[in-house]
Amino acid sequence: MTARRIGFTLLEVLVALAIFSLAAVVLGAAYINVLNSYEVARRATQTDAEVKFARAALLAEPDADKAAQGADYDSADGRHVQWTASIEPTTVADLFTVTFECECTGPGLPEPQRTKQVFRVLRPTWSQATDRTTLRANAKDRILKIQEKVNS
Repeated sequence: MTARRIGFTLLEVLVALAIFSLAAVVLGAAYINVLNSYEVARRATQTDAEVKFARAALLAEPDADKAAQGADYDSADGRHVQWTASIEPTTVADLFTVTFECECTGPGLPEPQRTKQVFRVLRPTWSQATDRTTLRANAKDRILKIQEKVNS
């Protein structure tokens, strides 16, 4: 008569426990990553509204000097927002390169959230009349030179 095996051996049980433990660790790490991603997304959407509002305030300012000084305000959520801008003219009349920097601090933010954006803006009110005239004359000269090359 042969002995029948009933149940699992110790080695089989240990292998099963090792596989289960590995799967539990991987799933736990994935869950923690998802929770962290949700928190990062929540924080990003909180400060996005303040950055958009500050950028709109910059673009609504008709005076270049006041726009470059920036401003600061307290948002409805109790956060403090401070922004500044560096405004540089380009070689095109009334076109400016703007470096916009915004910092949000306050409750719900463990550290200040800083945003830096560089963009171009067409703002005739920011131009000086003499600079505009010079840039337009230079553009006219470039166009005439191109036309001469095409026609010859």
